[in-house]
Amino acid sequence: MSDVETRQEHDLLGMKAVPRDAYYGVQTARALDNFDISGIELRLYPDLIAALAMVKQAAARANFACGQFSREIMEAIDKACTEIIGGALHDQFRLDVFQGGAGTSTNMNANEVIANRGLELMGRQKGDYKHCDPHDHVNCSQSTNDAYPTALHVGMALGNRRLVAAMLELIDAFNAKGREFSEILKMGRTQLQDAVPMTLGQEFKAFGETLKGEVRALQGMEQVLSETNMGATAIGTGLNAPAGYAARCTEHLAEITGLPVHLAPDLIEATQDTQAFVLYSSCMKSLAIKLSKVCNDLRLLASGPRCGLREINLPPKQPGSSIMPGKVNPVIPEVVNQVCFRVIGSDLTVSMAAEGGQLQLNVFEPVIAGCIFEAQTMFINPARTL
Repeated sequence: MSDVETRQEHDLLGMKAVPRDAYYGVQTARALDNFDISGIELRLYPDLIAALAMVKQAAARANFACGQFSREIMEAIDKACTEIIGGALHDQFRLDVFQGGAGTSTNMNANEVIANRGLELMGRQKGDYKHCDPHDHVNCSQSTNDAYPTALHVGMALGNRRLVAAMLELIDAFNAKGREFSEILKMGRTQLQDAVPMTLGQEFKAFGETLKGEVRALQGMEQVLSETNMGATAIGTGLNAPAGYAARCTEHLAEITGLPVHLAPDLIEATQDTQAFVLYSSCMKSLAIKLSKVCNDLRLLASGPRCGLREINLPPKQPGSSIMPGKVNPVIPEVVNQVCFRVIGSDLTVSMAAEGGQLQLNVFEPVIAGCIFEAQTMFINPARTL
């Protein structure tokens, strides 16, 4: 890369070239070199990127109210965050979701992108940090250890609302089939043996009802995910945060997100605790178990066509064989089954990562984030497909 295409930035390790047009800075550039791990980039999870910007916007407003910096700096940060919340500059978040450092690289990625966009809005050049600095201004009164987990909580809560909406669409579809099939008599079965009669409508209504209970559990998690530790800074003691900052930041974050954001009662405990992630992952695992069972039933009911149950006809989606002409497979329930298997496995990863925390911090939050944001995405798309 030629000198014309780069700018020089420095950190405590020294100088490093950064692409001239990049909104990220030196710490993000180092992380791009360090963490070429999974190929799954932060930008694939827009709820997380938006949540990071929401946290930084709330912090900037609180810092201005506490007299930490000028209105000009606050407004530059605020406008940059609004743009990112709206979907701009997500391509600047290219870090791997798997990373060491307890999320520091992700936090600095957000700080640098917001600072450099803020500088542009101030009429200045990227990297001219004396006017808007990633550390001193965008990250003012914060640590990765409160800003990053708060962004995870907010991002998961936002994604949860989209997940609930997708599942409600699926429940409505099952209920509609329940009404459509209300007069069709069939045999109910236990242990794969004939039991007593029922209607096909009752069977499909039960599919919707079993998912409805899982949706209620997911909705109940919003309050848990909305508890944050903003103002805790490094370990929960509030070091370097001004008086009144934590309460102001929390109020601004609630206003920005539309979530019932509230401050944890003990910030030292909250900074090291990851139980909200464990509980939420468990809810998604429970949903995966229920949804997979429904798909198992759909495949069984559609088995045949001549030598199986063949009680329902699933829509033919694609040819099912390269050697057996006319064969059509239940490919949609099959792919949803596979998503459910993945989510169930990810729940174990979340559990192990949460258990692996030590003393005042859990450094494994990035893999927890990767598992949960992936699970939300993998549920939303297949639910609408099913």
